[in-house]
Amino acid sequence: MIVQLTGKVKYPITLDPTVWIFDDRKLLFEDAFKSPDTEENEQEDELKKASMRWDREVYQQRIKPPVNKSISKFEREQILEGTYVMPIKDFLATSEIEDESKQARLITEKQEEIISLSQLDECLLLFAENGKPVKEAGPVHLYFGDGSNRQQPIKGVKKIVIE
Repeated sequence: MIVQLTGKVKYPITLDPTVWIFDDRKLLFEDAFKSPDTEENEQEDELKKASMRWDREVYQQRIKPPVNKSISKFEREQILEGTYVMPIKDFLATSEIEDESKQARLITEKQEEIISLSQLDECLLLFAENGKPVKEAGPVHLYFGDGSNRQQPIKGVKKIVIE
């Protein structure tokens, strides 16, 4: 259940998608392919929700017992039921790809696919479905950042070789 990032990189790394569920960089699958205008509206909505949570917390500190624990429990349950993707950009930066590199070879059990580094930089890795690690054709499914392969992602990516 790991993905190796190797090839023309300064630091080859091994990715463990099973721990990404706790990573703040993860995105809900439904939100990953939305337009920027929609994201701005959702950020405003999130600010309003945060404001409401803050008001509720201040109010409940005056009333005993506090209800905050049930809110965090609800949020924890939501995390463990969602379908998530992780942007690959940060991992590529950490591995420090060599300047002369032009493409990446994605190795799965059944095939190999070659994509450009600029395309790989925008890719998202599906690592959790309904709060559980991807088992069928896992450990990750690769989606292009523009969503063009949303119906047919590259499944079962086990190794990414920078060439």
